[in-house]
Amino acid sequence: MLTVYSTAHRLHHATELKDGVLKPCFEMPSRADTIRARVQAVGLGDVIAPRAFDPSRYARVHSERYVRFLEQAWGEWRELGREHDALPLIWPVRDLRSDIEPEHIDGKLGFYAMDAGVAITAGTWEAVRTSADLALTGMAVLEAGERSAFALCRPPGHHAAAEYMGGYCYLNNAAIAAQAGLDGGARRVAVLDIDFHHGNGTQSIFYARDDVLFVSLHGDPKQSYPYFLGHRDETGAGAGLGFNHNYPLAHGTDWNGYGAALADACRRVAAHAPDVLVVSLGVDTFKGDPISHFRLESEDFLRIGATIAGIGCPTLFVMEGGYMVDDIGVNAVNVLCGFEGRS
Repeated sequence: MLTVYSTAHRLHHATELKDGVLKPCFEMPSRADTIRARVQAVGLGDVIAPRAFDPSRYARVHSERYVRFLEQAWGEWRELGREHDALPLIWPVRDLRSDIEPEHIDGKLGFYAMDAGVAITAGTWEAVRTSADLALTGMAVLEAGERSAFALCRPPGHHAAAEYMGGYCYLNNAAIAAQAGLDGGARRVAVLDIDFHHGNGTQSIFYARDDVLFVSLHGDPKQSYPYFLGHRDETGAGAGLGFNHNYPLAHGTDWNGYGAALADACRRVAAHAPDVLVVSLGVDTFKGDPISHFRLESEDFLRIGATIAGIGCPTLFVMEGGYMVDDIGVNAVNVLCGFEGRS
């Protein structure tokens, strides 16, 4: 299996406001480097650099003004003499207006963010756009005839919607890749999200569409981030009704519960008969993950890969979450090895 990787991810290393404290993000450069080292250690396959794509490709799922904001935000922040990470100050909640983009950077940051886990630094835009290019390159690899590929994306993407960033995510790499699959001739695409946290951004982007099936297994939003999407009754809207399926699972879920839910989710994906499958690969379902609450063992990730392989279609794995750095490489690559029938 080809892995698409770039060192540009190291340009983004930010802080977050968590538990009332400003601290370094759990989403740190060592995550991707640890996974890459494991890819090479097990001989998974060649590691290739991404192609460079025009930002108009990102605007196939995001708004043009949002993409422009991401590109220009650090410059606007620096014009005010600010050297530290840019974080939101205010959010347009409930009865505040959210239809007019503010002109001031403090307003823009709140307008386009859902939380305080998406700081912008000097290197953020280059890292973010390269991460999206990894996913686009991975889809191009499938279009060239490969049956599978791994986009080692960082920053991750599945919490980013058409016009907002959140949960360490800026551009939605999986959604951008799924749209690229459609643009390349696929009639039906499926996105299977196995990150511990619900892929609210991906759901939002495709919620009213019938050309992309979105299926997610995740921590119950009544207990877990992102709290405000991911319930079982969210099944799509308009043309997309019936094309969105959530499997919210309780804290402490182990392989017995997770494996059964995954098998059902994969049956649902297979019934959709997608021309291509995009897997939002999060391994924060691991028992030792510091910000998640499932109880999967490293061996269970081999089973995850094998179960997904049973769907039987070209598959692009797009890296999302997973924050126990000592084990993230083993767990992520176990999914890929399980998919390929390797132990």
